[in-house]
Amino acid sequence: MAGEITETGELYSPYVGLVYMFNLIVGTGALTMPKAFASAGWLVSLVLLVFLGFMSFVTTTFVMEAMAAANAQLRWKRMETHKEEEDEDSSTASDSDILTQDNYERAEKRPILSVQRRSSANLFEITDRVEMGQMASMFFNKVGVNLFYFCIIIYLYGDLAIYAAAVPFSLMQVTCSVSGNDSCGVDTDAKYNDTDLCWGPLRRVDAYRIYLAVFTLLLGPFTFFNVQKTKYLQILTSLMRWVAFAIMIVLALVRIGNRQGEGHPPLANFLGVRNLFGVCVYSFMCQHSLPSLITPISSKRHVTRLLFLDYGLILAFYGLLSFTAIFCFRGDSLMDMYTLNFARCDVVSLAAVRFFLGLFPVFTISTNFPIIAVTLRNNWKTLFHREGGTYPWVVDRVVFPTITLVPPILVAFCTHDLESLVGITGAYAGTGIQYVIPAFLVYLCRKDTQLTFGYGTINKHRSPFRHTLWVAFVLLWAFSCFFFVTANIVLSETQL
Repeated sequence: MAGEITETGELYSPYVGLVYMFNLIVGTGALTMPKAFASAGWLVSLVLLVFLGFMSFVTTTFVMEAMAAANAQLRWKRMETHKEEEDEDSSTASDSDILTQDNYERAEKRPILSVQRRSSANLFEITDRVEMGQMASMFFNKVGVNLFYFCIIIYLYGDLAIYAAAVPFSLMQVTCSVSGNDSCGVDTDAKYNDTDLCWGPLRRVDAYRIYLAVFTLLLGPFTFFNVQKTKYLQILTSLMRWVAFAIMIVLALVRIGNRQGEGHPPLANFLGVRNLFGVCVYSFMCQHSLPSLITPISSKRHVTRLLFLDYGLILAFYGLLSFTAIFCFRGDSLMDMYTLNFARCDVVSLAAVRFFLGLFPVFTISTNFPIIAVTLRNNWKTLFHREGGTYPWVVDRVVFPTITLVPPILVAFCTHDLESLVGITGAYAGTGIQYVIPAFLVYLCRKDTQLTFGYGTINKHRSPFRHTLWVAFVLLWAFSCFFFVTANIVLSETQL
């Protein structure tokens, strides 16, 4: 997510890219979706999920078109630079009377003819991995670039706060019980308060904060260094994720098939739409990582169709996970982190499976937290960077990591309401990244392309939603959602 051109990396086939994108989108947000579904009602949830999935696909094609336009701009600049170098060589050669008449004619004609023969399709080939920050620098003005980084930073803060709360919350739920001695796992029928006892005199909230402190001490120092997720760690966490999802879906289907399903979700409950909207936006978030995913794909001829297929599969998966959940468990018993519903003896008899599902978020989120923290720290550096300037050691190694780490830990210290954290992050910063930024990027890159290459130039990766009305519709939808969520929060707080 840094604002620069980075190495493309090792190429892979379109279908491998499809799998990578599936893994990127389906993450922590999916674990909070069942409770949001139960709160909003199954019909409203289904309609909103499909619509938001479609809107995310639209803006994904916007980002891909902007990536192609950015590649064309970079390629054109390299061609112009090469042409200037050839002109300089030609003038030097003529001064020394070495250039013959034929060579002179070729030197004069070749740059023009090469540009004429070079098709616009080749110009717009996506070969350089141009991150969103670089695209913002190319197509936005200074205010737009600063707003872009502000939006990215707010979203990453929300991400870190969700991660920082999810791990201690899962540990607290698994290790604490009403009596403090029940080894069977989480009783989802019991209504816990933070003041309930966990172990001896320690309250549940005390246990949560102890786990948060340990989490911070173990993973916080990585913010002060450079760290990246290795391929083998990515494979391990992906494998754990899909084993966990498969177990939860199968167990829920078995309970429903054995007529043990307890869920009777309502058709619609508009009071739950606010959190559902934020959770769904968060769960379809991928736009900020598209350059890293799409650029290494070896053949991009049918990449838009593959993206459409990917979104269809993700919609089916989210629907299967959420519908099995809301018909298997009562709405008031669904936990913020869905995996915790399976830490019960009556749901899962094997203790190993109960603990695996209960602690699954701990393993996967713990590996992601340092990566997100380093990304946020680097975005802070980019935002304040000035051309040719360097940061003092204290600012670079102490100040930036500290302002990265402290705010999300403070938020996690104050609340562990994961559904609200995901909902607010998705509804505000997520709306900016998923709707507003792609819409402005594609609109401005189209104008820039017309000015640079002429009005007849066709971007081979242009979005199927090429009419300007689609851009206006996405922006209208984004701002409408922003005002709806804000009004809903204000009204809810007023009623309280």
